[in-house]
Amino acid sequence: MIVSIDTGSGFCFGVTSAIKKAEEELQKGSLSCLGDIVHNGQEVERLEHAGLRTIDYNDFQQMRGGRVLLRAHGEPPSTYATARANGIEVIDATCPVVKKLQERIRTTYIQHPQAQIVIFGKVGHAEVIGLQGQTDNTAIVIEKPQDLDEMDLTRDIYLFSQTTKSVDEFREIVNRLKLKVESSHLDIKLNVEDTICRNVANRVTQLQAFAKQQDLVIFVGGQKSSNAKVLFEHCKQANPSTIFVSSPAELSSTELLSTLNIKLSTQKIGICGATSTPLWLMEQVRDQLNKLTIQ
Repeated sequence: MIVSIDTGSGFCFGVTSAIKKAEEELQKGSLSCLGDIVHNGQEVERLEHAGLRTIDYNDFQQMRGGRVLLRAHGEPPSTYATARANGIEVIDATCPVVKKLQERIRTTYIQHPQAQIVIFGKVGHAEVIGLQGQTDNTAIVIEKPQDLDEMDLTRDIYLFSQTTKSVDEFREIVNRLKLKVESSHLDIKLNVEDTICRNVANRVTQLQAFAKQQDLVIFVGGQKSSNAKVLFEHCKQANPSTIFVSSPAELSSTELLSTLNIKLSTQKIGICGATSTPLWLMEQVRDQLNKLTIQ
């Protein structure tokens, strides 16, 4: 058995920066994080053992004083307002790419009050909540092409995207929206802002190339991670012999043999993960695989 870990997998820049900032700030004293710092249970647990306390919005609103880290996904203006009102020190770990997108949406909202702002993203996703907040929650969120039917085609449209969405899906949304605007025969303008992070988007091509070189692919990701679910599907398209695990404990030789009908000792096995998957977790999966073949 030859086991290799995809060198392109693992934390993106924004997540890496947020975790580094959390580790640095924990050296200074107690620290809370508003929501899971990353959508990976094992990494959240590791940082909690180091002293990081994960809180929800109810906890946050009831706090008086203290220090709270805002994760890479970003937050709406209302979160900062609550912090100021309650004397909470904010440790802002918002990804620079997300922060720039927030500013662009906010500027558009202020400069074009009559326009309709549309965000291609997942409803309820932490990043999208932060983006909607820049428009006082008036922006429309589009998850799929069919959602375009609910749009108001009487106003100018400014289209943005959640930073981690698929480039191909965004292009489909753009093309369909252009057709709807043209067929409406109304004097409205469609302004398209491609705000997808290419560092994340390019991982699809890299991941699929890695997957095609393997006999078996083990994709490691958190159950809460949207990015993990999307990248796993892309990986499985490239190599149908792909399984999803969240921890080394989920692996067993019996499970693998019955599911994929292969012999671990004679296969090339690749391990990869999402932008929220730490390298140390992929290494633990590798070590567990090696133990299985020895037994």
